[in-house]
Amino acid sequence: MRGLRPQAVAARIGEIAPLTARFADRWPTGQDVEILPPVRHALADVGVSYLFSEDAPTLLPFASQLFLAREVLVSPSRWVWPRWIPTPARRFRTRQQVAFTNALRPIIRRRRSSGRLGDDLLGQMLRPSARYGLLPEEAILDTLPGITVATFEAPSRAAGWILLHLARHPQAAGRVAAEADLLPADPAATTSAHLDSLQYTQALVREVLRLHPPSWLLTRRATRQTQLADYTIDAGSTVLVCPYTAHRDAREHSEPDRFRPERWLDDSGSPAKPGVFLSFGTGPHGCEGAALAMAMLTLLTAQTARRYHVSEPPGPEPSYQVTTFVGLATVGLRLRATVRG
Repeated sequence: MRGLRPQAVAARIGEIAPLTARFADRWPTGQDVEILPPVRHALADVGVSYLFSEDAPTLLPFASQLFLAREVLVSPSRWVWPRWIPTPARRFRTRQQVAFTNALRPIIRRRRSSGRLGDDLLGQMLRPSARYGLLPEEAILDTLPGITVATFEAPSRAAGWILLHLARHPQAAGRVAAEADLLPADPAATTSAHLDSLQYTQALVREVLRLHPPSWLLTRRATRQTQLADYTIDAGSTVLVCPYTAHRDAREHSEPDRFRPERWLDDSGSPAKPGVFLSFGTGPHGCEGAALAMAMLTLLTAQTARRYHVSEPPGPEPSYQVTTFVGLATVGLRLRATVRG
């Protein structure tokens, strides 16, 4: 998708950075905060603004409800109902999907009738492409709800783990803060060159994603019979790939259970090597939003460490939730921010 390509994301870093800085600005200092809800709100603001620009304020409440509907739908249940049964969770999801598309439809029609399509992702979808021509309105309405939630759902889970690691590894957090001090005082002046300069911060983000991939289980379907090690995979078979265990393979990562961001700064730690880094999938079916997610998470990490020391309050370890659909997430994570001296 053109609007999610790395060069498209790089051109809009100046729009992303102020919204990630706003999260840090609004973190209440000196008190223990359950951090995932404000993280999710901040990243939803970034994602929806990236997709819809000036129309984001209209659509953000509907996007939040879409996320809630998905959370309700995948919540653990004692019963597994056939897909055709309209359970309350499925009806709720359908209502929120309809509400989102009803809010989006007049925006699409207004932009097309005025000729002002916009430079955001919606604007890119409204322009004809050499491959698909002009997309029908219904195709856009069918596609965008899923993309909208995806821009902040998995990144929010990842951000929880990142902030927890800033708290548990103050030396690494200090190194991120020193790197972030070189960013412009005005976040809107941030460019792709500034983002590229945050090499250690990007390495830290990648290392957290290696240890705690927010999507811990990937599915792929074999299009032809394939030999994998000593196994024959028949055409049409569904293959489950677990990044969580693959990322802890000592053949690919030395000291695989150790948090060591520096590994991604070495020549040997290239994420481009097939199978080494699977947090965004790999190959032609890898996550199209990987560049956007990395930009959001890197800038949020840098802006937070630049302003605060992050710490865990005393008490029991935060609980972790692993489900097939929701992924690997911290639950009830509470952190405290203290202004850096």
